[in-house]
Amino acid sequence: MGRILAIDYGKKRVGLAVTDPLKIIANKLTTVPSHQIFDFLKDYFQKEEVEKVIIGYPLQMNNEASEAVLYINPFLKRFQKLFPEVPIEQVDERFTSKMAFQTMIDAGLKKKDRQNKGMIDTVSATIILQSYMEQQKFKS
Repeated sequence: MGRILAIDYGKKRVGLAVTDPLKIIANKLTTVPSHQIFDFLKDYFQKEEVEKVIIGYPLQMNNEASEAVLYINPFLKRFQKLFPEVPIEQVDERFTSKMAFQTMIDAGLKKKDRQNKGMIDTVSATIILQSYMEQQKFKS
């Protein structure tokens, strides 16, 4: 039984979150510089069984793709070429960065900690994963 890995891909950093093996809880994993993501994923897939990858796909309010797809689409193509056996699913990531920032405030993190962009990215990936898991429960 594999985990589900969530990716919040950005130009500079990639936030990652993962489920437990039973797919009950979404946990933040780490932040990786974008240029190192494929090395990280190769290593991670060798150590952990990953059933599926969820990637945040940025949409605008009119449901059209945002400008960020200019760097996300090449990432998706390369991912599918390097890891064809790993299913990948795109999930709407609108507002996740704002939700992540608010979550950090609600958790009582100090202002200095909330300015850590890497932490925002991992919390965003966790929110993307948690949202996906909740959607799957309703589909069942």
